[in-house]
Amino acid sequence: MKSYKEALEWIHSLLKFGIKPGLKRVEWLLERTGSPEKKIMCIHIAGTNGKGSTVEFIRSIMNEAGYSVGTFTSPYLISFNERVSLNRIPISNDELLHYARIVRPYVEEVSLTELGSPTEFEVITVISLLYFADKQPDIVVYETGLGGLYDSTNVITPILSLITNIGFDHMGILGDTLKEIAFQKAGIIKKGVPVITTADQKEAREVIEHKAKEMHAVNYFLDRDFSVVHKESTHSGESFFYTDIEDKKEIKFEIAMKGTHQIKNAGLAIAAVKYLTRSRRFEIPLFTLEDGLRKANWAGRFEKVSHSPDIIIDGAHNEQGVKALKETLINHYGSKRIFLLFAALEDKAYATMMKDLVSVVYEACFTTFDFPRAASAEQLLKESPLENSYSISSWRDALQHVKDQLQQDDVLIITGSLYFISEIRKTFQNLE
Repeated sequence: MKSYKEALEWIHSLLKFGIKPGLKRVEWLLERTGSPEKKIMCIHIAGTNGKGSTVEFIRSIMNEAGYSVGTFTSPYLISFNERVSLNRIPISNDELLHYARIVRPYVEEVSLTELGSPTEFEVITVISLLYFADKQPDIVVYETGLGGLYDSTNVITPILSLITNIGFDHMGILGDTLKEIAFQKAGIIKKGVPVITTADQKEAREVIEHKAKEMHAVNYFLDRDFSVVHKESTHSGESFFYTDIEDKKEIKFEIAMKGTHQIKNAGLAIAAVKYLTRSRRFEIPLFTLEDGLRKANWAGRFEKVSHSPDIIIDGAHNEQGVKALKETLINHYGSKRIFLLFAALEDKAYATMMKDLVSVVYEACFTTFDFPRAASAEQLLKESPLENSYSISSWRDALQHVKDQLQQDDVLIITGSLYFISEIRKTFQNLE
């Protein structure tokens, strides 16, 4: 491999999903590359929605307190490199090439064994661990790619495990019931490592609590050990009250990320940071926590990319995400005409997602984009329960057509898939 482009092509050429589930391939690669996972201090986050936002809240708070923070997230919105970032700066092209060169011979070697070829996600996980082991940030926050138990990030032993909400997504892989999905997410819980969760369904909480007890891990639950109460939605974001695990003192916080669902993610981040402070590993004063929360901003999460009329992109790609999006639209744009530009992957429950938007959307345009599993515009229109809806196959033409319909006071929401909004986002240059 002589260039970054070749390194990226090689990574993308690997399997998307492993033939054999499990961590054995990743463990094999890590053993050959000097066990980098043992050289970092990290937090591990699983959950259906809200992982990326929670990572961003923690990163922002820790950076504000003067600590260096590595983050491993997926998918990316602008460049592949964002998946592996240090203090919000993505790994450089040269660094990615360097680590790809280190890993490739081992990938080729393990491919010839009974373990089989590693996946793209497994390889980028190993690259990230090598990178962070060399850079030695104060803390690294790892987001699972899919599930938890068999996710390649589950090779780490964190100082804290976090589980956001549990919802229906990737059912073909994770299971059809909340219990089965929660079991996969709870797979990140390690022996003696505390776990904090905002999962709110009884059956999901029971699974997490059972796993925590089995692993002798102290567990903290939203609305049992800590709580968040929404105060108001404002032009600049959300304000809420947080009640702490230890002293039960109510504190008011503000976030710029819009949506009442974000206060749960912020609450989880606060609980995590307060745990880190109590464990005496880090010093994070209250004013730093407040400033860090306020400054947190995660691209593609109810992100305003244009003004007058407002154009919003949001990565909602499952039923739970769309319910949260609907509530945010009502709270912030309830009195306006809301136009929808929608594309989705064909293996998602897009018909249910559309139904949730019926009561808020004035007019809908369905489109598609260049992605292997993208549903066609016609497919989406066929399932549409929205009265004023039509399809345009080219998303560029669709975007221009919808923009031409907008009056200054209208709102356009672009959603349905993170991969779709990643494409769309590139067309807006003056991002907030």
